[in-house]
Amino acid sequence: MARTYSRAASKDVERAMHKRKRGTLESGRSGKTVRSRKQAIAIGLSEARKKGKTVPKKASTAGKRTPKKASAARKRARPRKSA
Repeated sequence: MARTYSRAASKDVERAMHKRKRGTLESGRSGKTVRSRKQAIAIGLSEARKKGKTVPKKASTAGKRTPKKASAARKRARPRKSA
């Protein structure tokens, strides 16, 4: 399987994970100590992006439809039967 992001970017993530483990990793605006593993990974990837390293784009939720909205759109798109 191919690598999702570069080795250099994974070093930034690793560095963020170590900081989190020591309790010194802080979030951006609020400056609160990060305890979440997922948040630490996100911070590491964000730092890697800022440095210009190869990192996949952020997952976008724009344009995605929920199943309920998608089925409603299909119903509207179907041609009506004429009697």
